[in-house]
Amino acid sequence: MMQKDKSSEITDDYDSPWKDIIEPYFREFMEFFFPEACNDIDWSKGYEFLDKEFQKIVKEAETGRRYVDKLARVWLKTGSEEWALVHVDVQSQYEKEFAERMYVYNYRLFDRFHVHAVSFAVLGDQSGKWRPNKFTKKKWGCEVTFKFPVIKLARYKKQMKFLKQSNNPFAIITLAHLKNQSTAKDREKRLNEKIQIIKHLYQKGFGRQDIINLFRFIDWLMFLPEELDHSFMEEIAKFEGEKKMQYITSVERVGYKRGMLEGEALIIARLIAAKFGFRDEKALEKLKNLSAEDLLNLSTEILKLDSLNAVLKWIDDRTNTH
Repeated sequence: MMQKDKSSEITDDYDSPWKDIIEPYFREFMEFFFPEACNDIDWSKGYEFLDKEFQKIVKEAETGRRYVDKLARVWLKTGSEEWALVHVDVQSQYEKEFAERMYVYNYRLFDRFHVHAVSFAVLGDQSGKWRPNKFTKKKWGCEVTFKFPVIKLARYKKQMKFLKQSNNPFAIITLAHLKNQSTAKDREKRLNEKIQIIKHLYQKGFGRQDIINLFRFIDWLMFLPEELDHSFMEEIAKFEGEKKMQYITSVERVGYKRGMLEGEALIIARLIAAKFGFRDEKALEKLKNLSAEDLLNLSTEILKLDSLNAVLKWIDDRTNTH
C-alpha cells in the first residue's frame, strides 16, 4: 500500500466551520438540502435552537470526538400549534456506528420531548459507497427500523455548474467543502481555488454581511499556511480595491483570526486537562505561541500522545522552530 505524503497533506477541520454556519443560515440549509421539509415549515413563526437541551440528553462520545449536531424547533404550516423537532447531523468522516447513533439520538429526543423528531444527515466524506440511512434491529418477531434522509456532498462533484449558478449560500459552502477536499495535498492549488471562490461571492451579488459570514466559513475551512495566506490576502485586497468594496481586507479579519485561534487553543487546553490533569491556565500559556497550523495538527496528535510530557515536548518542539 502506498503511504501518504504527510509533509504535503494539510490537516483540516471540517466540523467547526459547518457548526457555525448552519445557525445563521438554517432556512437556506433546509431549502438547499431538504426542500420538501423546508416547504412545510412556517418560517414566519421563526425557529428556536435547542442545542443546550440536546446536549443534556446525548452522552458525549467515549473518544471525545466532536460532532456537528444542531437541534431546532420549527412550526409547521398546519394552522395549529403543532411543531416538530429537526435534528441535523453533518458528518465529514466515516463512522461505523453512525446509523445507530442517529437512532439513539432520535429516541432520546422522543423520550425527552414526546414529539417525533425528524433527523437529517449531511455526509461530507469522500466515499462513494458509504451511505447510512437506516438502522434495524430484530429478534424473535420484535423489530425496530429507523430511516432518515441523507445527503452526500460528494454527489455534487458532478454538479459544479449548478453550485456556481445557485444563489443559495450552501451552494458556495458545498463548493468550498469539495474544493478543500480535492486540494488536501496541494497547497498552491488550494490557494488558487480559495481565491476564485471568494471572488465568486462578489460576483454573485451577496450583501456585505453575507460575504463576511461566508468568507469566515471558507477562510476557516480552506486553511492555508502563513506564507500562502499572506499571498491570498494580497490578491483579495487587490480585487476588493478594483471593486471598491473593502469588506474582507479590514481590521475585522485580524480580530476574527485572533479570536478563532484563542478558541482553538482553549479547546485543546481543556482536552489536555481532561486527559492528563493539567490545569487549563498552564496549558493555555504553553499553547499561546503555536501557529494556527500547529494548533490544528495538535488537535489530532493529542489523541495519539500517551503522556503529558510527550504533549509538552511536542509543543516545545514546534515553538522553538518559530
